[in-house]
Amino acid sequence: MIVSVSRRTDIPAFYSEWFYNRLKVGYVYVMNPFNRKQISRINLTPQTIDCFVFWTKDPKPMLIRLDELKGYSYYFQFTLTAYRNDVEKNVRKKNDIIKTFIDLSNRIGKEKVVWRYDPIFINDYYTEAYHYEWFKKLCIKLQGCTEKCVISFLDLYAKTQHNTKLLKIKILTEEDTTRIAKNLVDIGSKFHITLETCSEKIDLSECGIHRSKCIDDKLIQQIIGSKVSVKKDNTQREECGCVKSIDIGQYNTCQHFCAYCYANFNDIQVKQNCEIYDPESPILMYRLHGDEKITERLMPYNL
Repeated sequence: MIVSVSRRTDIPAFYSEWFYNRLKVGYVYVMNPFNRKQISRINLTPQTIDCFVFWTKDPKPMLIRLDELKGYSYYFQFTLTAYRNDVEKNVRKKNDIIKTFIDLSNRIGKEKVVWRYDPIFINDYYTEAYHYEWFKKLCIKLQGCTEKCVISFLDLYAKTQHNTKLLKIKILTEEDTTRIAKNLVDIGSKFHITLETCSEKIDLSECGIHRSKCIDDKLIQQIIGSKVSVKKDNTQREECGCVKSIDIGQYNTCQHFCAYCYANFNDIQVKQNCEIYDPESPILMYRLHGDEKITERLMPYNL
């Protein structure tokens, strides 16, 4: 079983105590985002978990107890951008985040720390030149600490448009996107960092960029040392290359409050959810009412 921790929220940054508690108990409950009465029970024993995939902007709170992951296989998707607090409202200073990135890489190996520089957008302040300058600075700092950087360009859904209205984001043409991608590849190559894209419709292979699998069966096979036969996740967008996994997070719980966030509907709802956070609860940010149907969930491969 491959478990995503989590696309829906930053568990390493904010809820690592809850996660480690669930490891001790050996299972976790996950609510269906569209039906609160449907609860899945996910076994978290080393015998049932092939790999954890952690998604985070700041895993520092998790690192002090990293030894508790002994017996499990895992890797990190680590988002580190050049945006300031007008965009990423509750993210620590980037110099401090860089130190955490390097610390994590030194502890678990550079192949297990995938750098994400995404989502990319352009406005009057965050210009192309700004991105090139800061992407290079980050490459200098992270050289030797990661092998791959995943990029994507911001999709302006209705919710995202509303939350980023004050940023006055420019609409990028395919020509713009290709040019930016090519320049980032040229920078990354100087520091032995390969670029891939995440869920992009545009084909950037001419720039030397191939589509990434964030939940990556090949990387998982490399980490665990054996073959994993699992198909593409058909619950994700067509452009997404990820293979099947089970996500144990919950929407409207990420306290980074990034303006571009797809997983938070609004800050008020996040704050209300956080008021009921209980690190001893079997489920993240939810109180069971007693009328739920709890079903053990398995992830059969080859299906």
